[in-house]
Amino acid sequence: MARERKNRLINDIIERELRVAAAIHARGRLIDIGCGEKPYREIFAPHVAEHVGVDHAETLHSMEAVDLVGTAYAIPVDDGTFDTGLCTAVLEHLEEPEAAIRECFRVLRPGGVAIYTVPLFWHLHEEPRDFYRFTKYGLAYLFDKAGFEIVGIKPLSGFWVTWGEMLAYYVDRLNKGVLRRVGVIDAVTSAIQKFAHLMERADRPERWTWAYLVVARKP
Repeated sequence: MARERKNRLINDIIERELRVAAAIHARGRLIDIGCGEKPYREIFAPHVAEHVGVDHAETLHSMEAVDLVGTAYAIPVDDGTFDTGLCTAVLEHLEEPEAAIRECFRVLRPGGVAIYTVPLFWHLHEEPRDFYRFTKYGLAYLFDKAGFEIVGIKPLSGFWVTWGEMLAYYVDRLNKGVLRRVGVIDAVTSAIQKFAHLMERADRPERWTWAYLVVARKP
């Protein structure tokens, strides 16, 4: 996700949680599925020997960071090539998420770990390729069915962060013309996120999380 004022809060949360997951689970060769511009390369660099990105030729992002041209359903490598799989904010854009999870399972070595971020509540984006949202129960089912052992499925927020980000994106629609030039909307979206962050510290009902962090191991 682009680091703009409207989504700074969730990016901070994602980066914090990925740093923890990387330190605990990442090792060896890493395959970044739907890598885009590899926004988390620096987070994983201290823990892996190689960071290989795969993306499809029609990606909306730059191809400069892409090492392999393929899809989440067909990664052009042999079975058991990687020790770590990374897939962030991609699964909702795939027509067949189960097939994509199975492909990640295929390219991991036994004992390899997959790290995913997946939304539960989020607005339509990258249309028309926006197909699904996932509960923790649906995620557990899909990863288990693909052969993975679930290490953890962690809600990344409670109600207030989800509410704050949705409101920030809603308000950001007005960020044009004179309002953009004077920075009014940027200031408003920043204030919304600061308020959401403070409220989240006091009350964090996780059934309203905007997304989950999934960590799963190939037996």
